[in-house]
Amino acid sequence: MSSRMNRPRKKRRWPYWVGGIFLFFILLISGFAFYMWDKLGDTVETMHDPLERDSDPERQKELETIFQENRSLNVLLLGVDSREGDAGRSDTMILLSLNPQTDSMLMFSIPRDTYVNIPGRGMDKINHAYAFGDVELSVQTVEETFDLPVHYYARVNMEGFQQGIDAIGGVTVSNTQAFSQGGSNFAEGEIRLNGSEALDYIRMRKDDPRGDLGRNERQREVIQAALRQGASFSSITKVGEILDILGGNVKTDLNMNNMQSIFGSYRGTQQNTRTLEIEGTGQTINGIWYYVVSDEEFNRISTEVKNHMEAS
Repeated sequence: MSSRMNRPRKKRRWPYWVGGIFLFFILLISGFAFYMWDKLGDTVETMHDPLERDSDPERQKELETIFQENRSLNVLLLGVDSREGDAGRSDTMILLSLNPQTDSMLMFSIPRDTYVNIPGRGMDKINHAYAFGDVELSVQTVEETFDLPVHYYARVNMEGFQQGIDAIGGVTVSNTQAFSQGGSNFAEGEIRLNGSEALDYIRMRKDDPRGDLGRNERQREVIQAALRQGASFSSITKVGEILDILGGNVKTDLNMNNMQSIFGSYRGTQQNTRTLEIEGTGQTINGIWYYVVSDEEFNRISTEVKNHMEAS
């Protein structure tokens, strides 16, 4: 692994995206927020942000068929680091594939420096697709890179992480290495994290021997822990607070009917989650560091996801 991954960078607010992502999927795959259906409807209306492609009648017909037949559904999660005067970049990209036939979820992170062809722009880091063409180009780039359909997206701004973890009462994770970060100390083994601790936990990169890959693994771990916590969460007094966090931080092309369908047919998928990791090498090309992935590895990931989608 290149030493680039271990270089210190300016502190960013990028980890806050996770709060919005896990809260979003707690609503879809868990059920506690349906205690406040009217307020949920207002939140969904605030979050709803369809893409240009969503106006295509053929696409809408295809999506209706997927829900009617309870077929697999892929959702791209984008954690966006917006800067003043800059459209920002998708610092985090995670694809979730939900298969209601097997009640299983497949999850894989796409390293932000992955060297790919961005349609209309050429070879570049995959997280630059967002800066060039917002969500639409990010979705198109992922679809063409992995030869997989992206049915929906969720874009999360970097707000609300700490509040979200605290709102559901914290999360429990299994830590594979002892480390300190941002004033928090993490022992090896099973640990309980509040919002501030969880933020530090997923922020650490430079002391991880696996660099960004280790950080990505902790991101996925926190999401899964939050889903487990959300599935058993029963405090109706916190639902309004969580919905407010969601409404201010998440945009998606899922509408209320889509969410009802996911709650009805896909909520069991979080009980059986499997993760994939994209293997590559760090390389410097024209003075810029990239995470280079072979065609064989892209094909392997594509095949794994397709097999998951087609399983019954």
